[in-house]
Amino acid sequence: MRPNNAEKTHVNWHPPRKYAIPGGRQASLPWEIQSMFREDGVSAKLYLAVGSLNREAPYFQGARGEGVTVFAFDEETLTARRVVGTSTVDNPTFMSVDAVSGVIYANSEVFGWHEGTTSALVFDAGKETLSYINKQPALGSITAYNMVAKDRSFVAVANYAMGSGGPDRSVAILPIREDGGLAPASASIRLTGTLGPNGERQERPHAHIVTETPEGGTLLVADLGLDSVFTLALDSEGNLSQTGAVEMPAGAGPRHIAQHGNGKFVYVSNELQSTVSFLRRDGSNMELVETLSTIPDGVASHAADIHLSEDGRFVYVSNRGDDSIACFAVDQESGRLNRIAVIPCGGDTPRNFALLPGDRYMLVANQNSDAIVIFVRDGETGLLEDTGKRIEIGTPVCVRPFFR
Repeated sequence: MRPNNAEKTHVNWHPPRKYAIPGGRQASLPWEIQSMFREDGVSAKLYLAVGSLNREAPYFQGARGEGVTVFAFDEETLTARRVVGTSTVDNPTFMSVDAVSGVIYANSEVFGWHEGTTSALVFDAGKETLSYINKQPALGSITAYNMVAKDRSFVAVANYAMGSGGPDRSVAILPIREDGGLAPASASIRLTGTLGPNGERQERPHAHIVTETPEGGTLLVADLGLDSVFTLALDSEGNLSQTGAVEMPAGAGPRHIAQHGNGKFVYVSNELQSTVSFLRRDGSNMELVETLSTIPDGVASHAADIHLSEDGRFVYVSNRGDDSIACFAVDQESGRLNRIAVIPCGGDTPRNFALLPGDRYMLVANQNSDAIVIFVRDGETGLLEDTGKRIEIGTPVCVRPFFR
């Protein structure tokens, strides 16, 4: 049974937020907001980069997608228009977008490859084209995640890894060239430690995410196999080293990370136990404060993606199996969580989701029901309501909003 407040939720709808540039002071805004405007100060259009499965794997339930697809999204009508796509990228299970250059960096997660790859493709909004630049080996198999550094100098990739052979690196750093393409890896690291107790899923290290801290300069990595979250540093000479680690609950299987803007609160979705953990961070030091369930009692499920609202007041976690989104309120003083609802995701297997800029809407990529479901979010209560709107696409596994 779901909590009563999850049976039917109502949210206060507001029209899409309109952003305005303070006169002549665009450079003082965060680059994510700057990217919402063209050089002439006119607001840019909202697009969605969507990754979908196009190659079978034994742990996927079908591959009915195109690969990389770009949609233009209208927040007034909640409709998406397919602009361009390509099937030349194999299984882009995760992507990031450099919102300044319009380059999409797409991982290829292909079962049986000793190394995944990360491809660079540039999207031209005026011409509505998606052009391949190049790709680089990720130095590990089952490449699961990537991120663009805050200074836009490199892309960091995390390799989940299965089996043995090949370079077998957990994290690799791919420098970004002037044209937006990727140079060969300049640094990498293989994480080690004590394996978790789940012999089937924790038989070896499994790095699942690499992300940068809000202040920059430090990387956080969640390793599902080692039941740990690591801090890494990239020094001035380009060397990547481990600077800290915190142990998660045994068998939790940490998967993804969301960070509060204050840099002190870190939230981790734990795949194997369907939980979310709150870590308190001070530089490279982290401590585990609490772990809460993301699902109702007695439900078989696996936690997947996690995101924090822009104002830092709410954490959301997707559950595959329960097929839901768990909503948590964040205590702004302590960082502790309170689960306020578990809401059906409108489909099967919500592997990935995204909050659109302004946090009015959430888009949930339901992998096994071939659709991205659009929710409206109440900014005061944090609750979600299914709008009934869908973006139809085969086996979507990643959705990333960006402006051009």
